[in-house]
Amino acid sequence: MSNKQESKRILALVSDLLFTVKITDAAKRNGMQVDYVKTEEDFFNHLKTAPPALVILDLNIPSAEPVKLIQKLKKDENLKSIHVLSYVSHVQGDLKVKAQEAGSDLVMARSAFSQNLQQILKRHAS
Repeated sequence: MSNKQESKRILALVSDLLFTVKITDAAKRNGMQVDYVKTEEDFFNHLKTAPPALVILDLNIPSAEPVKLIQKLKKDENLKSIHVLSYVSHVQGDLKVKAQEAGSDLVMARSAFSQNLQQILKRHAS
């Protein structure tokens, strides 16, 4: 896979079907491909196989521990440059802070993420 193709990939650890549809739609509009994973093992297998331009994490996903995933990703010399975008319920300020401290490049409320997703992906597509 060429660097140009890799730069157009997104890896998403998301369980909510509504957000899956929104992410897929916004990615297609920006000429990007999304790989969805459900577990930590799949997450790191995908990262090491073909590092994406962007990782999207639902901080409330029940099948993984997203804050720990961010810490692990950012400690890996080969992966730490990957941009991490996380989203969380606006009432979970403590979880937002933990994700920021772990190394998430951007942590957004679910509503802001949903509203600004198209523009965010446009920046990563170019």
